[in-house]
Amino acid sequence: MSEQNNQLPQSNHVFLTLLPGVLAIFIGFLIMGMQLPVLPVHLHDTLGSSTLMVGVVIGSQFAAALLSRAWAGNFADIHGAKRATVIGLLTIAASGIFYLLSLLFLRTPSASVGALLAGRIVLALGESLLVTGVMGWGIGQVGTHNAGKVMSWNGIAMYGAYALGAPLGIAFNAWGGFFGLSLAALLVPFLALLIIARVRGVAPASATKTPFYHVLSAVWKPGLGLALCSVGFGVIEAFIALLFTAHHWGNASLAFTAFGLAFIVARLFFGHLPDKLGGAKVALICVVIEALGQLLIGQADTASLAYLGAALTGFGYSLAFPGFGVEAVRRAPPQTRSLAMGAYVAFLDISLGITAPLAGALAEKWGINAVYLASAVAVALSAIMALVLMTGRKNQAGEA
Repeated sequence: MSEQNNQLPQSNHVFLTLLPGVLAIFIGFLIMGMQLPVLPVHLHDTLGSSTLMVGVVIGSQFAAALLSRAWAGNFADIHGAKRATVIGLLTIAASGIFYLLSLLFLRTPSASVGALLAGRIVLALGESLLVTGVMGWGIGQVGTHNAGKVMSWNGIAMYGAYALGAPLGIAFNAWGGFFGLSLAALLVPFLALLIIARVRGVAPASATKTPFYHVLSAVWKPGLGLALCSVGFGVIEAFIALLFTAHHWGNASLAFTAFGLAFIVARLFFGHLPDKLGGAKVALICVVIEALGQLLIGQADTASLAYLGAALTGFGYSLAFPGFGVEAVRRAPPQTRSLAMGAYVAFLDISLGITAPLAGALAEKWGINAVYLASAVAVALSAIMALVLMTGRKNQAGEA
């Protein structure tokens, strides 16, 4: 055990060790970020889909990712996290083919929506492999005591990609329409494959398949906290573009940018706190900030207030994710690191998969602003799970 610990990088080298995987995550999620301001409007305006159908198509990615987390986690643990990462990037690129095919059926909107739905499912499979692969790879490189840093840096990459991807998606759409966006989805992931090509993988963490429910039982409490606080991110991803359209506020890409930049600032300056202070304590504070951001968007009567609400949401959600995540990693067996991360992130999939269609139905009945007021309530409920985790840790310390 001491030899293994000596091989782990010192804290000042953790970032450099993680950098190739972080860049792979960034590029993979850039594809998703580019779609955020474009795909909902393309579905609604070009193909005539209802807000409920927009929610179904957007949410299908997260439903499919949920169903693939156990398989992806076991694949990474048994066959190697780097291999899972490579296959994930190739699968993300394949989603661009379905997007391109959807353009052949613009005169038959139902067929075009079906191709987009297939593309979102393929994208989900790639994202599932990419996230579980890179997370497991990173923890294998720098150790479980740096799990918070692994999640923080990869989270910066994810939401930095959303922040940059939104205006980039608008630019690609302006240049070549939805064809330009689809072509980028096909080609851009190969940049990530070049970056990680020469990076050494880590040994598989397990020789046998671990039942998903074994890990799920260890991480469900922090996972439920993640699911509730992820509702705020879900409604921004799926409906902020339609909110701006409904209020005639112009380009919604700045809302994604505000969310992403605030997310990055929080991770850069405070990303070490979950490892240092305890994940549940940090999550408790941050979900309150996130809920305030959702309330602000729901009450906004100007674009500026919506931007501020998106920024507060991004700042709070930024540290809630690794806050609950540190609690999940500490509760899971070490030989199941990729599967544990897959189980934890599965709660994000559940949240986003349910949130998008439910919010779409809510928007049709009560209006788009009601979506954000309801989201604020859901995010506030995650504070209860943070308190439960804090109480459980104190009880364990008292028994010791």
